Amino acid sequence: MTTNDFITELFCPIDDLMKPLPKHPQANLYPSEIVTLGLLFALKGVGSRAFYRWLVRDCHELFPHLPERTRLFRLLKTHWRWTYGFMAQPTLLGVIDTYGIELLHPIREGRSRAQFARQGLSNHRWIVGAKLGLLLNRFGLIVGWAWAPANTHDQAFQPLIEAVADRMVVLGDTGFHAAAGDPPNLKVCRRGEWNTRMLVETVLSMLNGVCHLKKVAHRVAAYFQARLAFTMAAFNVLAQWYGLPADEEGFVRLSIAEFSL
Repeated sequence: MTTNDFITELFCPIDDLMKPLPKHPQANLYPSEIVTLGLLFALKGVGSRAFYRWLVRDCHELFPHLPERTRLFRLLKTHWRWTYGFMAQPTLLGVIDTYGIELLHPIREGRSRAQFARQGLSNHRWIVGAKLGLLLNRFGLIVGWAWAPANTHDQAFQPLIEAVADRMVVLGDTGFHAAAGDPPNLKVCRRGEWNTRMLVETVLSMLNGVCHLKKVAHRVAAYFQARLAFTMAAFNVLAQWYGLPADEEGFVRLSIAEFSL
């Protein structure tokens, strides 16, 4: 499958979901085109300039009304909430975890008052960046997400758990336990318990290997938030590309490696 064929096939389910949204009379792009470009940006996993050069060079015939680069990314920043339509439905059992994203080299911390990156621990080492909280269902699809500076404790992501209190039992490590009280649907698991939680490590590994999410270069929080939103939507769309076929043991194997751009 060529890149143009893949983009065309990617556009079809997005367009089906975005049809109820009308195109603004003064806009050059339809909502489904904006979301498709956002998902491609997340999947490409490079900076805005490199992504725009690739679009103009290889995909211009698919997007003949492509706006100027800064205008395109302002559109993505404005309309990132459209990606909520691509979030998965809760299941009886789910899992939550956090993921450190590096934004700055530590020596550059504090050079600008506008920096939103903070110093925090990720995988037992210090980073300067942000923390992504992911809530997954039993199939490994993303139900909800949130982000905060890297120095934020995991307890700050409890609202993700509370949002599905009547629909899902959520497995989480001890970092999500709060002395003041936990959501009733949180199941705190100590090290070595409930190995089902390793599903989230598989998802995070794919986000790093394909979307290069471990290190990004955004300096403005709104654009970083849009990048995360389109990355979460891209994962859910691509993970269900062939449906969710189960093997003989009933295990659903997730993979998005073949869609790497």
